[in-house]
Amino acid sequence: MKDRATSGIRYPWPEPPAEGEATEVAPGVLWMRLPLPMKLDHVNVYALDDGDGWTIVDTGFASRRSRAIWDRLLTGPLGGQPVRRVIVTHHHPDHIGLAGWFQSDHGAELVTTRTAWLMARMLLLDEQDRPRPETLIFWKRCGMDAAILEKRAGERPFNFADCVAPMPLGYTRIKQGDCLRAGGRDWDVHIGNGHAPEHATLWSRDDDLVLAGDQILPSISPNIGVYATEPEADPVADWLEACERLSALAQEDHLVLGGHKLPFTGLPLRLSQLVENHHGALKRLESHLSTPKPAGACFAPLFKRSIGDGEYGLALVEAMAHCLHLWHTGRATRSLSEDGVWLFRARG
Repeated sequence: MKDRATSGIRYPWPEPPAEGEATEVAPGVLWMRLPLPMKLDHVNVYALDDGDGWTIVDTGFASRRSRAIWDRLLTGPLGGQPVRRVIVTHHHPDHIGLAGWFQSDHGAELVTTRTAWLMARMLLLDEQDRPRPETLIFWKRCGMDAAILEKRAGERPFNFADCVAPMPLGYTRIKQGDCLRAGGRDWDVHIGNGHAPEHATLWSRDDDLVLAGDQILPSISPNIGVYATEPEADPVADWLEACERLSALAQEDHLVLGGHKLPFTGLPLRLSQLVENHHGALKRLESHLSTPKPAGACFAPLFKRSIGDGEYGLALVEAMAHCLHLWHTGRATRSLSEDGVWLFRARG
């Protein structure tokens, strides 16, 4: 969902680094960018200078193009020094995609949360030629457009292994309250949720840097979706709790290095916006559900813009997440229609 622009959020670098190049955002901290083949067409990655090598934060998709860009980065901005460690903020493919390649081809240590590692390893093994029956049932219960459902039922779905390199056995776990050293700094680990389970964020004790992954982004809110793997989850509640908890740490001069868009300052305001944005969306959705509707009929009040084919899947799972949150919190009822679609209706 788009958020309103405000003057309290500032972008010290108005342009991202060019492909294969890096921008130093703090002493020993490089910002780089890799392409993605989707509407959100990039992911930010970072390199922390450990003196005798580098710690990389997130990796981009596993693709020939991404590996070629990394080869240029390794010999160029990273000066030929080895990558000794890869920190992955969460399990999504654009962040963990090349972690296994760094492990197997570069001998790097993988550092991430237990949930991120387990999710990635599980999804790598779950290759499908066609959507599973449980997925088709879930899409139907979300109220997926019938023509889209029929089309997707006959197509090979997205598979995690399409853009994530094989991951060798073994990793180093980080968890809430841990502290790790990288780039000449001590970083406190604070865990987010909602966009991805057990999403790691790193907060420097030595200066004003925050490595936020996708937990905290400027100008857009990360996707918060429900999937067939956990069809009655409430990630919106997880998201709101995490934003409120992280707000207690936020300072105006924090420089937030996120997974997408530009580094920014103004973190207290941004976290407040993220919370208000979802509360506002829930209120609009509640009004929209004065008569029973499936999640697939709730795009307008949530997103306030047209949803194209490329965004439809993410919009559907996010709409379902918000409908389920109203149901979980007692603000809406839910009933299964004769044709197997969940219909939500606001109480009162």
